[in-house]
Order: sequence, then C-alpha cells, then structure tokens
Amino acid sequence: MNKKRIIIYKCVKITLLVFGCVLSSLAQSNFTSKVIGVGVVVADLERSLDFYVNGIGMVKTGSFTINEDFGKRPGLTNGVAVGVTILKLENSSEATDWKLMSFGKKAAHPKPKYIQDDTGMQYITINVKALQPIIERLTKIKVPFLGSTPTLLNEKSHFVFVQDPDGNFIELIGPLQ
Repeated sequence: MNKKRIIIYKCVKITLLVFGCVLSSLAQSNFTSKVIGVGVVVADLERSLDFYVNGIGMVKTGSFTINEDFGKRPGLTNGVAVGVTILKLENSSEATDWKLMSFGKKAAHPKPKYIQDDTGMQYITINVKALQPIIERLTKIKVPFLGSTPTLLNEKSHFVFVQDPDGNFIELIGPLQ
C-alpha cells in the first residue's frame, strides 16, 4: 500500500509540474502576434518607395490614412493627417509591416554617416536568399554601398550595408548567389 501511495504521489507531482509548465508558457506572452510593425517617417514617400520596392525588393501590401482627429486623440500627431503605405518582405501575415509615412519635410537632424552618430533605431537586418539580385537592383537605382561591401561573413554568407534615402541603415545578409 505504501508503494502504491508513493507512485500516486509521484504521478500527481509530475502532473502538477507539467501542468504548471504549460500554464507558465501560456502566461509568458502578452502579445497577440510575434511580428513587430515598424513605422518609418520619410521625407519623400516616392523616393523611399523606389528604394524599398525597386531596390530592396519589398512588396506593397496595403495603405491607410490617419485622419486629423485620430492623429490627435492618442497623441500620434498634433492633428495632422497622414497616409501610411505598408510594405513587407513578402505578402504574408507572418511578415513584418514596414509602414512608410511622410509629412513632406526633411529630418530636423543631419543624416547619420555611421550607426554611432545617433540614438534610437539605427538599422534593420534583412536575411536574403541571394544578395546579387539586390546588389544589381540597388546599383541600378544608384544607391551607394557603405564600406567594403559585400563583406564575407563566413563560408556561406556575405554582408551588404546601405542607407535608405533618409539615412536608416539596412544590412543585408546572405549568400551572393
């Protein structure tokens, strides 16, 4: 009888431990999506669309307008309406929203030359299947490459570093072909 109680006790203990782990893993995330949407204010929307769509290879997946009232109520703008264009690396619900918006004016600070020149979000990383087609597209639209790129990272990957028209750094990582 003692052995039976010990076995039951151990089974209950294991069950509670497993149940606790399951509840703990469910409680660890307060998020409804594992994707972060990024809003990028640009000086010239058409120039930025050319860079991201025709250079990087993103796809336009939608757009919306924030009207004066909605912009003001949550403190997003001081009552200025703005159009938002949504780009993604692919048209998929799992792909990050890269949301471009423009108020038609240049940044109040100088364009950074290096990552350490400013604070805040400075760069994004895009992992690609092949760098060569992107290098060709960026060259075609006259985007300058920074440093000595492409730079070899390891036997399989290279690194290409560029800036978008507003100075945000973009690192592209992948094989050349």
